[in-house]
Order: sequence, then C-alpha cells, then structure tokens
Amino acid sequence: MEASIVKSLFPHSATTRDVTVRVAVSFLPEQSEPPKGRWFWAYHVRIENGGGRAVQLVSREWAIVDGRGGRHEVQGEGVVGEQPIIEPGGSFDYVSGCPLSTPTGHMEGRYQMVSAEGASFAVAIPRFPLIAPAVAS
Repeated sequence: MEASIVKSLFPHSATTRDVTVRVAVSFLPEQSEPPKGRWFWAYHVRIENGGGRAVQLVSREWAIVDGRGGRHEVQGEGVVGEQPIIEPGGSFDYVSGCPLSTPTGHMEGRYQMVSAEGASFAVAIPRFPLIAPAVAS
C-alpha cells in the first residue's frame, strides 16, 4: 500500500528501532450506551517491521485514561491471543476495543519485542484520542 494512503488510514504512529506502530480508532455508537455511562471504541493496530531482521511481539502494556483522568493499566502476553513474529518488511494487523465511562479519553502504551538475536526491547504505541462524536468540537 502506498505510504500516503497508509498514513491517512492510520493517523497515529510511532517508530522505535525500525518498528512502526500505526493506529486508527473508530467510535462504535452501536456498542455504546451514553445514558448508562458507556462509550466504546474499536482500534486497528498495524505493526510494521522496517528492519533487517525478524522481531517477535511478546507482551503489551496499555495505559487507558478516561475524561476524568482516571487511569487503567493493562498488561499481558501478546495481542489478541498471539505472539506474532514479524519478518523484515512485513506487518501484523489486529483490531481490539476499549470501553470508557466517559465520552473522551486516550490510550497509549508499549509492546515488548524480542529480536532474532534474543535481545528484548520496548516499542512505543502512539498516544491516540478516544472522542465520541457528540463531544467532538
């Protein structure tokens, strides 16, 4: 896919040690219930390996912050039940979701990766906003 198209589809990105993490986020009104204090977003992550050696994603750490400043941290192995190996020039995509008790907030974090040589390193997940359309200005 052409670089400009990828950037428009995934507006939030960060690159660490030749690994680029791109994120696109969508508010899901059909899964949200504002009168009950529930807003829900889906986010699509693409992890691209721009380096010369394979890397494996082994764990994740997320910080989810709601509109009141409440912070929830999530840690776990892999993503969506996988610990993908991403070959040089390759990418891995997945989609997940996030509920909040406020109509705004943001997410950010990092993936723990292991290089082909066995070295462990962290890769930044860019901060991205969670904004329900009714409060977008």
